[in-house]
Amino acid sequence: MQKPDHHILLCCSFRTTGAAQGTCNKKNAPELLGYLENEIADRGLAVQVSSTGCLKVCDRGPAMVIYPEGHWYGGVENTSDIDVILDAMESGTVAEKYSIA
Repeated sequence: MQKPDHHILLCCSFRTTGAAQGTCNKKNAPELLGYLENEIADRGLAVQVSSTGCLKVCDRGPAMVIYPEGHWYGGVENTSDIDVILDAMESGTVAEKYSIA
């Protein structure tokens, strides 16, 4: 396995019981997950994607975090938002419009 350059965590609001609920889930984060994975493959990026339980920023969801940079993004509600964030990641910058930490 190639070591990824980045690891993206996308909140899908999964609970310890496995139930999918919460703000990010209700705002279609699981559907965005598929787009995110396909877009990363299309761009040929070495990025690992993981869906997560609640990231505790529900008022700003859907939320995602990119490591190793530690950029937290919120309000990621559609595919064009993902494109802006991936463009910033590729250029080594921050997508300020979505930055929450």
